[in-house]
Amino acid sequence: MKIYRVNMSNLSVVTEEVPEAWNVLGGRGLTSVIVAKEVDPTCHALGRKNKLVFAPGLLTGTMAANSGRCSVGAKSPLTGGLKESNAGGTAAQRLAKLGVKALIIEDIPQGDQWYCIHVNKDGVEIKEETELLGKGNYEVISTLTSRYGENTGVMTIGQTGEYKMTAANISVKDPKGHIRSFGRGGLGAVMGSKRIKFITLDDQDGEGINVLDKEKFKNAAKVFNKGLVSHPVSGNALPKYGTNVLINILNEAGGLPTKNFRMGQFEGAEKICGETMYETIVSRKGDPTHGCHVGCVIRCSQTYNDKDNKYLTSGFEYETIWGFGAGCVMDDLDIIAHIDHICDDIGIDTIETAGSMMVAMETGILPWGDGNGMVKLFKDDIAKGTPLGRILGNGADFTGKAFGVTRVPTVKHQSMPAYDPRSVKGVGVTYATSPMGADHTAGYAVTANILNVGGHVDPLSKAGQVELSRNLQIATASIDSAGLCVFVAFAVLDSDLVGQALIDMINAQYGTNWSVDDWFEQGRHVLKTERAFNEAAGMTKKDDRLPEFFSEPVPPHNATWDFTGEELDSVHNY
Repeated sequence: MKIYRVNMSNLSVVTEEVPEAWNVLGGRGLTSVIVAKEVDPTCHALGRKNKLVFAPGLLTGTMAANSGRCSVGAKSPLTGGLKESNAGGTAAQRLAKLGVKALIIEDIPQGDQWYCIHVNKDGVEIKEETELLGKGNYEVISTLTSRYGENTGVMTIGQTGEYKMTAANISVKDPKGHIRSFGRGGLGAVMGSKRIKFITLDDQDGEGINVLDKEKFKNAAKVFNKGLVSHPVSGNALPKYGTNVLINILNEAGGLPTKNFRMGQFEGAEKICGETMYETIVSRKGDPTHGCHVGCVIRCSQTYNDKDNKYLTSGFEYETIWGFGAGCVMDDLDIIAHIDHICDDIGIDTIETAGSMMVAMETGILPWGDGNGMVKLFKDDIAKGTPLGRILGNGADFTGKAFGVTRVPTVKHQSMPAYDPRSVKGVGVTYATSPMGADHTAGYAVTANILNVGGHVDPLSKAGQVELSRNLQIATASIDSAGLCVFVAFAVLDSDLVGQALIDMINAQYGTNWSVDDWFEQGRHVLKTERAFNEAAGMTKKDDRLPEFFSEPVPPHNATWDFTGEELDSVHNY
């Protein structure tokens, strides 16, 4: 394995050996450690001192199910802290099979030119790029597929990344030629600041993956794979209805944030729920279930066609459908799918910009429920970088400041996802205390709060929530480091056998002798590293709090956010 260090100021590439201390780090564990070690926490996130780090996970490229996640890390222009985002698609496995432990991109070009990067068995090539500037991600991926072939991996930014909007993401070509995203934290703006339009990856004749004990790995992988496909959530609900299975579940629980977190239930939920989406996809000859990367056995992604049975969007996620749906009081699934398509094309985070739209509706820029108005804002303003578009494209917090709105559902300047923290309190603790900002995946307490996975913790009670969130944040940091989809956690939490198989695979690949405690210790180390960076960047305890309007009761349970600062601070007693 090797590290490629790309310097954009002089367009040089250096190949480095992997330091011994990084040998058993991957994914989030590696990106966070590199950023913490090499980036000044007080630097401008869009300046020359920030670095953009891509890293496949520890198990990426192997036969382990759902191990095709790639992490990207940097100082976030949105939160101001250390950020990791991960995605499936065609990037991670190609980097791993090329023997790339990490791709580190540093500094910014001296002139105004834009560039692209190509990685193959011979190394890294930097070339000036002019043809695809200003183009959307769909056109970029189509053009590069024609240029380099179907099997080439692609990571690209859309127009919002070129504009350096802080809600911009980095998009990844998936196996069907559609789009997955490094969604959160504005890392597409960091890539844009380095004037890199796209990165292509060709793993043909790459060095491949070295597994020290192949038989032990194979046996453990079988146990792990079987555990995922036999679990009722990862093996049944997610493959059939995708993540959008959660609309009806959260609505029934009173935890579906509606009208910018005013209510916990949405009258139009049935029109946008997973069951309705599934029936629509099937009736329009779409694809109701497939994996976002090779080796995915959960297959929660899907292809959603329009009324004319033509492709509209893929990977149609619960958070996207909630945000532009219940969050904005809009119940037209086709309009939400159209917005999702635009967001994929221009390369912007749907959770963050759903928050922007809620705030815009608070101001009266749009009436509540105006789906066509949202489409127009995305097409005519955000995609074109108008002054209003640049405000909205910089996220909910920025939009709130621009228009004097105080009801802005953010933590560390990042928009909250699709779970009301008053009715699903464990997720609220994660929103408040994760180094990542408001991020449900950082400690997905919906498991025990709502789905009864890994036990049950009453979602309306404070009891047990701090411990639940803390343990899930630790476990998630380790899962992200392994390059695994967060949804493997359902089977891991419910089966010691599956959890042990995961650790056995790492031991078989790297010759380690990790225990469960060692696995959790890695997660603790990652969180401590990220937190230390954030503190050095200027974050304090006040950044681990929810906005004050969450003291308002939310129907139907009239639950309130009632955690003290001391209780939230205790989450960090790792």
